[in-house]
Amino acid sequence: MNSSLERLITERQNERTRDIDRVSTVRMLELMNDEDQLIAAAVRRTIPEIGKAVDLIVARFRLGGKLFYAGAGTSGRLGILDASECPPTFGTNPELVQGIIAGGDTAIRKAVEGAEDNEEMGAQDIERYGVGEHDVVVGIAASGRTPYVIGAMKRAKAAGAAVICVCNNPDTAMSRHADIAIEAVVGPEAVLGSTRLKAGTAQKMILNMLTTASFIQMGKVYGNLMVDMQATNVKLVNRAKQMIRMATGAPEDEVEQAFQATNGHVKTATVMIATNSPYEQAATLLEQSHGFVREAIRLGRSDE
Repeated sequence: MNSSLERLITERQNERTRDIDRVSTVRMLELMNDEDQLIAAAVRRTIPEIGKAVDLIVARFRLGGKLFYAGAGTSGRLGILDASECPPTFGTNPELVQGIIAGGDTAIRKAVEGAEDNEEMGAQDIERYGVGEHDVVVGIAASGRTPYVIGAMKRAKAAGAAVICVCNNPDTAMSRHADIAIEAVVGPEAVLGSTRLKAGTAQKMILNMLTTASFIQMGKVYGNLMVDMQATNVKLVNRAKQMIRMATGAPEDEVEQAFQATNGHVKTATVMIATNSPYEQAATLLEQSHGFVREAIRLGRSDE
């Protein structure tokens, strides 16, 4: 084995699972689950860095910037997954959070040989996506040394973007190119080299935290209700009405009336009911409060 690869914690053999191929199915799953118990604690240790990253992302959003994830293989797919969930969850423009993967869209479903080893390809993709000085680029790689991701991070920094890394080894090459390094060290995998397991789970948790906390701070959540969701199917229509009902305590007929009047916009319907305002006034209150429901309700009630 390459000596530099062998030094990576994510590439070490896990002593606790050496016999995983010789045990019963239930014991096999218990061994995997035992390893899973370590993930949340590892992520918890990185919360100070995650917090700094969230504050940086929010600051760039308020300047009109975007968030880009850049990764290869599993890490790239996780970035695309998190980015794709932001519009339905938080009502965002699909361009606000974007995932970039080594090898392009083909690599979402199957491996593109050699793509992750191409540093220049990472740099070119950053240019192709038009990354600029108000944007944030998050490089993701379990090893912390993937050439494609490093190329993306370096070119992003040269373009004036803020640069963050998410990886699963300490003191990585990627951290040297990052303004903020989030290194969630989860230890050797249950199956050596399968970093879609603990490392991938830790990465998903961190990406969830980055976008969720950022959009809470951008007014996309009221209490703990995702009031900027998009009601695009029957299940989500029912959920949207439930959000309005939980936010206001209004009866079903009043919720239905507000839902229809706002064309299913949960925020506006919530403000309408909470301030006893017509649609136009509720929309104005939200505009004045920069989309924050709590502040819009305060403004509406102060006018009474």
